[in-house]
Amino acid sequence: MDCISENDMDMLRDICSGDVLQGVDLSDISHWRIGGRAALVLRPSSTTEVAALRRWFYQRGMAHLVIGKTTNVLFADEGLHVPCIQIGAVMSKLSIEHGEVYADAGVWVPGLSRTLMLNGLTGGEHLCGIPGTLGGLICMNGGSNSRSIGGNVISVESVDSRGSIVERDAKECGFGYRSSIYQTNDEIVTAVRMRFLPGVCSAIRVEMLKDLANRRRKFPLKEPSCGSVFKSSPGIYADFGPPGAVIERLGFKGMRVGGAMVSPKHANFIVNTGRAKAADVLEIMKSIRDAVYAQTGYLLEAEARYVTPGGKVLPASSVL
Repeated sequence: MDCISENDMDMLRDICSGDVLQGVDLSDISHWRIGGRAALVLRPSSTTEVAALRRWFYQRGMAHLVIGKTTNVLFADEGLHVPCIQIGAVMSKLSIEHGEVYADAGVWVPGLSRTLMLNGLTGGEHLCGIPGTLGGLICMNGGSNSRSIGGNVISVESVDSRGSIVERDAKECGFGYRSSIYQTNDEIVTAVRMRFLPGVCSAIRVEMLKDLANRRRKFPLKEPSCGSVFKSSPGIYADFGPPGAVIERLGFKGMRVGGAMVSPKHANFIVNTGRAKAADVLEIMKSIRDAVYAQTGYLLEAEARYVTPGGKVLPASSVL
């Protein structure tokens, strides 16, 4: 990243009131605990700062990457050679009024779920075990138990690649099953307005505890991972079952390459047992994908996203 001068660094520090860090080990911030070294990580505290940073990079024709909690991201072993904007804890304001919630994209999703419960609002129980940030949740239209966050959204604030702030109502966000327009339009979600219904705090808490207990029973939560590696699809689900069951039947549980392993607890999780490399994970993914295709005729699509050293974010299945 030779194009960033000391004068540039001073300007970036003036724009960004959060951390401005050079030479960051991505394995320290990756949920998978995998990745080389990032040249520059910036942590803004507001939509205005995100807009100013993206505008600064656009005016200089400089590529950059925006990330959140990295819960579905696999960084390259070679590291990240372009500047990285990370939206997280320093950008996590949240307010509630008459069942309407305004939240920054850096809000931690389990924390949002708990706050809703404490305020007697129902509809966010299914979010309590999802370990990402709200911005990523909106982008993926994430959720669990056959529910998605899109159903609660009133409007979304985002920043485009030129640094302009955009606001859309829910109908304009293109929410579908685990999808939204933010996966393809190069805009970064920075804040969300949502609506939840009144409920009984004690009953909401019971549902959340059930969900968390179920997750602890089913999923390997103690080892670093990105959650489910492969997406389900109506076709493979109807013909053969969920991806985890298909992968298990093919005998992949416990398979190891380097420090990466298919979890013995759930076959659609690849965990880092210590010092795993991105190459290890990709090798396992390719073996699974090839075997499932040979057995079923279905090509599994990865939920995990692969980040190249140049900052391109690709479905991990596209680099196998």
